[in-house]
Amino acid sequence: MKITLVKLCIGMIDAGKAYNAANKQFVNGIRELAQQSTKDEVIEVNKKIILLDLTLREHSSSVLSQCIFDLRKFKEAKKQFDKVSEEKEAALIKNAQAPRNKQHEVEEATNILTATRKCFRHIVLDYVLQINVLQSKRRSEILKSMLSFMYAHLTFFHQGYDLFSELQPLMKQLGGQLDQLVVDAAKEKRDMEQKHSTIQQKDFSNDDTKLEYNVDADNGIAMEGYLFKRASNAFKTWNRRWFSIQNNQLVYQKKFKDNPTVVVEDLRLCTVKHCEDIERRFCFEVVSPTKSCMMQADSEKLRQAWIKAVQNSIATAFRDKGDDGELDRKSSTSTGSLDSGGEPKERSLKGESALQKVLAIPGNACCCDCGQPDPRWASINLGITLCIQCSGIHRSLGVHFSKVRSLTLDTWEPELLKLMCELGNKVINQIYEARREELGARKPQPGDPRHEVEAYIKAKYVDRRFIRRPSDEELRNKSPPMPMPMPATLPPPSPCKEMVFYEPKEYSPGLQLYWASCARSLPDMAEALAHGAEVNWVNTDEEKRTPLIMAVQGGSLVTCEFLLQNAANVNQQDAQGRGPLHHATMLGHTGQVCLFLKRGANQNAADIDEKTPLTIAVEAANADIVTLLRLAKMNEEMREAEGPYSQSGDETYQDIFQDFTHMASNDPDKLNRYQQYDPQRP
Repeated sequence: MKITLVKLCIGMIDAGKAYNAANKQFVNGIRELAQQSTKDEVIEVNKKIILLDLTLREHSSSVLSQCIFDLRKFKEAKKQFDKVSEEKEAALIKNAQAPRNKQHEVEEATNILTATRKCFRHIVLDYVLQINVLQSKRRSEILKSMLSFMYAHLTFFHQGYDLFSELQPLMKQLGGQLDQLVVDAAKEKRDMEQKHSTIQQKDFSNDDTKLEYNVDADNGIAMEGYLFKRASNAFKTWNRRWFSIQNNQLVYQKKFKDNPTVVVEDLRLCTVKHCEDIERRFCFEVVSPTKSCMMQADSEKLRQAWIKAVQNSIATAFRDKGDDGELDRKSSTSTGSLDSGGEPKERSLKGESALQKVLAIPGNACCCDCGQPDPRWASINLGITLCIQCSGIHRSLGVHFSKVRSLTLDTWEPELLKLMCELGNKVINQIYEARREELGARKPQPGDPRHEVEAYIKAKYVDRRFIRRPSDEELRNKSPPMPMPMPATLPPPSPCKEMVFYEPKEYSPGLQLYWASCARSLPDMAEALAHGAEVNWVNTDEEKRTPLIMAVQGGSLVTCEFLLQNAANVNQQDAQGRGPLHHATMLGHTGQVCLFLKRGANQNAADIDEKTPLTIAVEAANADIVTLLRLAKMNEEMREAEGPYSQSGDETYQDIFQDFTHMASNDPDKLNRYQQYDPQRP
């Protein structure tokens, strides 16, 4: 019975230790949950209870250890007694088996039996002693230990009662909160049951989702919700993402825990429009300077809500902005530039140099479309300056209408800067706003709503509503017989070798562009394009030459640049199979050769005489053009060897071309020092 009691006591102590460890973890969990409380009474009471419990377990362990020690001595004595008893039995058996006639075995067995009996008597005495000790302590020591154990429990429960009595007010308060929680839960359950009943009876054929734009939201998110986003990969897959408008940015998340992915860094540089030309419904597009993002809402109502939210965000951003200069410093460079990648070269114009030169042109100090002072953006194919709002609208029109660049961030090549200086807001507005006052159209002012400015810009450049259509008399005046110098590469249509008077059959915008390109008149070229001239118009009466070929004949690098910026085909050939690069090589116009090579001219194309530009340059002994053509060929071969993902040219190639284009713009006489190509020369 005593052994059983000891085992039970050991089990109780082990269980108590496990309980204390678990209780300690529980209290620590409560403490972490209530970190905002400087002092939690429940936690303090639990800590004291744990300390009391530990004291109780230690006292019980000390009492039990004494009992275990006495029990170990008894077990050791019993073990020795059993062992010696077995040895005595073995000695008796051996002594009985000793043969009579073998005296030495008899003596050996007798001696072993005698020694074993002697040891057995000693062990028996020790075993009896331990039995008597246990019997004597059973009434005194065990009873004393149990009494001490009971007093320890009495102390534990008494002090525990006092501690929990202190918590009675708090327990009553918690009880009241519990009752209120039960009442609230029951009420919430009834409300949810009513909502479920209402939902079951509701018609869900129409979407009733409500999205509201709130610029003053506490979390800074003006609007958020799910939209489908078309990926920019080759497969154009659609994925559902959580979009939000916050901090003047459009962002989305794949999952709520993911970091937001920025679609548009600054909404002031963007515009939003409906998309009805794709298969999916309810689509709209947000166009930024560097990319566009196609999205789809779940319904027409939600699409309108998102479009309105983006427009409101743009308007709010403009009201809150500091100045255009600050935006220029934050925004990225735009697309549609001639050479706007990489580090700015030493001879390229950037920042304040380009800004000062362009703004010095009459009319350029204010935005061409709304009159906002101090513009920081430009349309390079139109030759005008723009404010930040109008530049965003111009980007939304597409590069076939307007190519926007920054006057302070982008790198400006000399020929592109000269193009801007030869046109300007005053010249272009005389063309595109010629009938504005006559039609009673109001020109936007700074601060006008974005949608009004956008409508005006579309009417001005897309619909060309304010352009003055020439009368019959004006058409005749625009096409007088005019003397045109005929270069050596153009076979003269009359016996005169130096001058020919050419009278066209009838006026057309393409013909105006054709002769204006040769005459180096950018305003007349801009007017012809405004009247609908095809930039790649072919003059069938003049061996299928194009305006770009005529610009080469006129010898103006800026005129060629203007046509290229307006999508002229750099590889379009005439009836002799010669493209602009052939003609520039024949005339020894090194700057134009350099420009055409940079714009992708095919230098391997041969004319009807099977001569390439390189062959012509070698025959003309034009070392500069030969060098350029060979460098371009080498650069092309290097790119092909490196594979489809190689970079466009190395630094040496780019540096040499920068030198030639800079010299062609600023000191063309140095480049045009070689004689022209003469096919009759031996």
